[in-house]
Amino acid sequence: MPQGVQADLVFENLPKPAPEGTGHGRHLPRWSPADWPLAVDWAPVVGQFLASQSGQQLGAFIERRLAASAIVYPPQPFRALTLTPLADVRVVILGQDPYHGPGQAQGLAFSVPDGVKPPPSLRNIFKELARDPAVDAEQHSGGSLERWARQGVLLLNTSLTVEEGQAASHAKQGWEALTDQLISAVSAKPKPVVFLLWGAHAQAKQALIAAHHLVLKANHPSPLSALRSPVPFIGCGHFSAANRFLEGRGRGPIHW
Repeated sequence: MPQGVQADLVFENLPKPAPEGTGHGRHLPRWSPADWPLAVDWAPVVGQFLASQSGQQLGAFIERRLAASAIVYPPQPFRALTLTPLADVRVVILGQDPYHGPGQAQGLAFSVPDGVKPPPSLRNIFKELARDPAVDAEQHSGGSLERWARQGVLLLNTSLTVEEGQAASHAKQGWEALTDQLISAVSAKPKPVVFLLWGAHAQAKQALIAAHHLVLKANHPSPLSALRSPVPFIGCGHFSAANRFLEGRGRGPIHW
């Protein structure tokens, strides 16, 4: 059976994402991608990856780490692909890997569940939103960016899992092969998309992006770089620039 067809059968009728929570209970209990909710139009890309050597090696690695009692976040690694179908993508924000503190990671780049203190990078994102005079941003009562995801903002980390207290612990284990394919799938869309590339790690993916999309680059929103040259994150104006581009092409603004 073709891999894409098989992927549709595996992922099509999965349940909705579980409600958010906090603490150690919000970790990955086992390697079981067939149990992770996923929008149908992402399934061919994900299914092909899981059947590949890179996907199988990644699964074996995570199974070994779980068997060694590692605490792995988030509980639903494909959450960004659940909330933002490929057909709906209007903006892509690239992160590096999930937050590695208890209760923080929810499968959306830069986002934490409401009720969890926003990390410094996310606080700077909110500062830039409040600073941008051309953005009529809604007040964020918590740290969740889920409502962005539901509007077509793909909040994608390049590595989709991490171990507690160990940043980048699952980098270069295979996830990048999948996330590069996901970026390429968005790039292949004929309708223009805005890519927000913050920091050198995200900017390294620019070669995957076709010329008809808008690429906006700035420093990472981390306090270590948000105010530094060459392009400080604070003051970059990316949120209003993204909306101008989308509105100018009949795609409608994001309600940040």
